[in-house]
Amino acid sequence: MRRFCLLVCCLVLFSSFAPAQTKPTAGKDQAQIEALFQQYVKAFNARDVNSIMALYSTQDLFVFDVVPPREFPSWDAYKKDFEALFGAFPGPVDNRLSDLSITVAGSVAYGHNIQTVAFTAKDGSKFNLVVRVTDVLRKIKGKWLIVHEHVSVPVDLATGKPVLQSTP
Repeated sequence: MRRFCLLVCCLVLFSSFAPAQTKPTAGKDQAQIEALFQQYVKAFNARDVNSIMALYSTQDLFVFDVVPPREFPSWDAYKKDFEALFGAFPGPVDNRLSDLSITVAGSVAYGHNIQTVAFTAKDGSKFNLVVRVTDVLRKIKGKWLIVHEHVSVPVDLATGKPVLQSTP
């Protein structure tokens, strides 16, 4: 797993020195990845864990999320994370994605976005959260899937506390 993460980091690093893909397929790949993120938001807002997880690789997924444990080293582990999230906030949810940036380099792509989420707790109270999300995707059998995800929030170094509603 560590070798895979190192490989992904190297691919991202080296692809930053080369221009983004300019072949005719680049626009098609970009559109497919944008559609993937639109599907994610739709599935998230519908609280549809199976549709969310259909966007992730079942073989080599690795995720850093904002909630413990520190890492989710498999598709099954991350699915349980989503199930726990929606279990903790059983009411309506509103996830909005902004600042989406995607770079395609052959059969690997990476992107980042900001997600602003409003959750509803069991007692009806609202919990708002702004997270930064970075994804690495691979084109597997003609389909783009997320293989690595890193979800984070900024930390106020003076207090050591997370800044859950960050702004630029």
